[in-house]
Amino acid sequence: MRLAGKVALISGGARGMGAAEARLFAREGARVVIGDILVAEGHAVEADIKAKGGEAAFVRLDVTSEADWQAAVGLAASRFAALNVLVNNAGIGGWGRIEDTTVEDWTRTMDINAKGVFLGTKAAIPAMRRAGGGSIINISSQLGLVGTDNSSPQYQASKGAVRLLTKATAIQYAREGIRANSVHPGPIVTPMTERRRADPAVRQLMISRIPLGRYGEPDEVAYGVLYLASDEAAYVTGSELVIDGGWTAQ
Repeated sequence: MRLAGKVALISGGARGMGAAEARLFAREGARVVIGDILVAEGHAVEADIKAKGGEAAFVRLDVTSEADWQAAVGLAASRFAALNVLVNNAGIGGWGRIEDTTVEDWTRTMDINAKGVFLGTKAAIPAMRRAGGGSIINISSQLGLVGTDNSSPQYQASKGAVRLLTKATAIQYAREGIRANSVHPGPIVTPMTERRRADPAVRQLMISRIPLGRYGEPDEVAYGVLYLASDEAAYVTGSELVIDGGWTAQ
């Protein structure tokens, strides 16, 4: 198994890509801590993993709270004795033009999507140092690489921030055996994209921008995250893994 003996903490692990990552990691031998504000759904993922013979624990995690991050990392250490992998997966979307964006909308998105990654990384590094190294995987977006006309400025800015924070982390902690990489999914079939997918015109517009002609599935991202979490990626740090159906190739 590709993650045998590893302990992973996944934020936003209660549904969507985070839940797919949690289930895949458990199947590949990891002991998984699922962090999310969605308590019932998070416990359901935990129960599902355990029912299939895996090891998992749920913790309520508001990624904008430094105290919550400390508690989540502490749970990994107390329950499973280490922390080897962090997936900063939690995030929110949005749409609108710059002129229509409120300060409150900007701040909320930046707090969850960018500050949350910073706080998670900051909390995880000491635990990874004690474990002798680790892998941090930050979920950005294809819109952390290119702009578009039908997404919010705060979403695009926050995902660009994740990309460069990842590179700073990689450079600063490489000598300690802590790797950091970003993953850049395109449109994926998750609850976050459900509203847009339900609008035929918007759905068609999005698909027209994807050379493969469809939305991606959560597992198609999860397998990329699995690679970066595993020792197979031991020489990979500071990089960007783009899983976008070809969106950014045009």
